[in-house]
Amino acid sequence: MRRVPFRGRNPLQVVEKEVETLGVAAEEFFRNAGAMTALFFQAIAMAFSPPFRWRIIVEQMVRIGVESLPIALLTSAFTGAVFVMQTGVELAKWGAKVYSSGISAIGFARELGPVLTSVVLAGRVGAGITAEIGTMKVTEQIDALKTLATNPVSYLVTPRLIAAVLMLPAITVLAVFIGLTGGLVVGIFILNIPVTQYISTVFTWLEYPHYITGILKTVVFGAIIAVVGCHYGFEAGWGAEGVGEATTQSVVTSSILILIADFFLSAWILYFIP
Repeated sequence: MRRVPFRGRNPLQVVEKEVETLGVAAEEFFRNAGAMTALFFQAIAMAFSPPFRWRIIVEQMVRIGVESLPIALLTSAFTGAVFVMQTGVELAKWGAKVYSSGISAIGFARELGPVLTSVVLAGRVGAGITAEIGTMKVTEQIDALKTLATNPVSYLVTPRLIAAVLMLPAITVLAVFIGLTGGLVVGIFILNIPVTQYISTVFTWLEYPHYITGILKTVVFGAIIAVVGCHYGFEAGWGAEGVGEATTQSVVTSSILILIADFFLSAWILYFIP
């Protein structure tokens, strides 16, 4: 019986193909990282150079901050309630359910509040920024700005960066308060913790470093959302498909960078602000 020769791909070719794919992905990653870094510093430089576009900054503060409040606060309320409930049920086995309020307050002020709010806003605000700028690119409005001697970074990126950096900490403060309120409701009606005991435990456990930790993080997270959204808007391909793909990449990249930045910021803050 004649043996049929192997007709599959050469294993060496498969390895070469995978390495090539990995190299292309790494090249794309570093290219985007460099472009976003350059865009960030350009926007910062434009923030201190006239003309100062106060009207656009206020408009973006309303879009990024005020219009994002419902989804951010609703998410925080139910997350805080679930966190207290899960923590309280476990601590009740050891007769220490009253401490669920303090543990939840610290966790929400330092981590859950800033990170969850930022990820939610990355989906809403980041996607909106990318879609808006991407549509402007497709319809050649950005080219029109250049024709009118208007710097696109100064006109589009800097106002959104300033608005995001200012509004995200403010939204986070409200989100933490609403999250603790949601936990208070669960603590009273489900865990049967007295109101005064719950509140006193929160204020006993929650200290100044916990507040400042969350606020410092959201300043960085706001910059990430704005810069990434603007970058992928400028890089959007032509047509509806290109804008949609850029929007998806913006949300995914922003969320990943927020989680990575959270780790390094937490390590740095815990070292300097224990």
